[in-house]
Amino acid sequence: MLPSNDGRGYVLRKIMRRAMRNARMIGQQEPFLFELTGFVAELMQPAFPELMESVGRVARVVKDEEHRYATTFLVAEKVFNDAIKSVSGAIPGAVSFKLYDTYGLALDEQEEMAREHSISIDREGFEREMEQQRDRARASWKGAEKGAVAPAYQKLIEQGRTKFLGYDETEAEARVVGLVVDGQPVESVAAGAHAELVLDRTPIYAESGGQVGDRGELYSDAANKIADVAAAFYPVPGLIVHRISTYAPIALGDTVLARVATPLRDATRRNHTATHLLHASLRQVLGAHVKQAGSVVDPGRLRFDFTHYAAMDAGEIEEVERLTNQQILRNTAVGTTVMPLEEAIATGAMALFGEKYGEQVRVVNVPGFSQELCGGTHVGRTGDIGLCKVVYEGSISSGVRRIEAITGEGALRQFQETSGALRHVAEIVHAAEPELAEHVTKLLANERALEHQLKQLKEKLAQSAAGELETQARTLNGARVLAARLDGMDRQQMRSLADSLRNKWKSAVVVLVSGEEGNVSIVAAVTRDLTAKVQAGKLVGAVAQAVGGKGGGRPDMAEGGGKDSGAIDTALANVYRELESKLG
Repeated sequence: MLPSNDGRGYVLRKIMRRAMRNARMIGQQEPFLFELTGFVAELMQPAFPELMESVGRVARVVKDEEHRYATTFLVAEKVFNDAIKSVSGAIPGAVSFKLYDTYGLALDEQEEMAREHSISIDREGFEREMEQQRDRARASWKGAEKGAVAPAYQKLIEQGRTKFLGYDETEAEARVVGLVVDGQPVESVAAGAHAELVLDRTPIYAESGGQVGDRGELYSDAANKIADVAAAFYPVPGLIVHRISTYAPIALGDTVLARVATPLRDATRRNHTATHLLHASLRQVLGAHVKQAGSVVDPGRLRFDFTHYAAMDAGEIEEVERLTNQQILRNTAVGTTVMPLEEAIATGAMALFGEKYGEQVRVVNVPGFSQELCGGTHVGRTGDIGLCKVVYEGSISSGVRRIEAITGEGALRQFQETSGALRHVAEIVHAAEPELAEHVTKLLANERALEHQLKQLKEKLAQSAAGELETQARTLNGARVLAARLDGMDRQQMRSLADSLRNKWKSAVVVLVSGEEGNVSIVAAVTRDLTAKVQAGKLVGAVAQAVGGKGGGRPDMAEGGGKDSGAIDTALANVYRELESKLG
């Protein structure tokens, strides 16, 4: 069980947050509960020895909950304290509801905090606000529900449901019972039209449960194609609508041959069954708290969102992959059974929280490994998947992770592309593929060593340049002034050199410019005793403008850049003229 916003998880969260708040009241600002998990596990070990195996996981969950509470509660506490300044006796229901609805401060927490200030909460006012919100939500839901189904489809579903044949067939004869164009029912459509078509039965799967709809084709007979099916969907439960582009006229009552695009269907089925295997593998590796929080299954990939409190490490991902592919290699038959919902739940089949199920449900079963309620299409045997490769794992929200994977031909293509890239790199660095990692590591070490040597050489060059630059410096009213061009030096070197000369001369203005291949770098440094007369930022800005760029910074140190290296010498000469007027 994990902290959550419902059921037992909510009770656990409330207990933890009360402990956290009480600790804050006595001055404990940093997370601390997670440090106690090991002690509690040791204390309870005689009765529950299995606790010692989960200490690390529990500690991470508790620490994450402490951080979450600290960030949200600090804001809510400030709003609460501001609110009670303007009330006496009781906090108005509207204020209390805003604290709850906007800032996540539960009502019982508010009441506890209110008692500490000898005030109360207007519970009746709070409940009124809560009921008004429920009314708004119900009205919004009803409005959306009403507007979601066009009258044309409401009438069609009243005439009968579409019989789905796609679990067993990929093509079937069917009768056209509905045609809709721009939301309006029509008797027929001409060649070259785009329309939505309803059949009395179809093998084409409509998008639902995270699985995308099939693509397909319609034929007047086995050889004459009359339409492409770009997608299929449910505007209302039980009614499958096909989006079509026609090659020939189609009219109500016509008999057509509906055919699924089987290569795409097969790829989707592989990904869907692999999603079930991944779900079961994740529960084995991460724990039984893992639950599906969303999914997308299409021919190119699968995406599975699941509840978990932390990022998966490389070892966990590899183990999930291993377990999944182990089931694929066993080539187990994938079973499907239709049974009453209560019976399915009693067998241990996984059901999605919040999902609406009918009295009869379809259970997809990989014996001994996975069993879920699912209306999607699946492979006949796990071996049909070929291979499953995880390509991404990351966070999408607090407590919810996302994993993406590819199977079958997609996994093969990635393997070939990766192998080809490795082979190409091996050829470039003249190394055998098994020795590639070691060889690249040595090359990188050599590169770092060369970069270090280059840095040392540049530092020596800068030191040598410093000696030469001293002879170029001018003296204006007791201050040393230098405006010099140093092509070949990078900005970091010039910054170090300018700072070194400024510190050495005590009272100085230094402007250094480097220009190569249309890229100009500018650095200026001014000792603090002169910043009232000369500011480095303004000085750099003037030089940058002269070379077609911009710059600025602090009065004592500034940087800039430009593109016109041909204007550098003129810009430096202007620096001397400007400094003569300001310092002379």
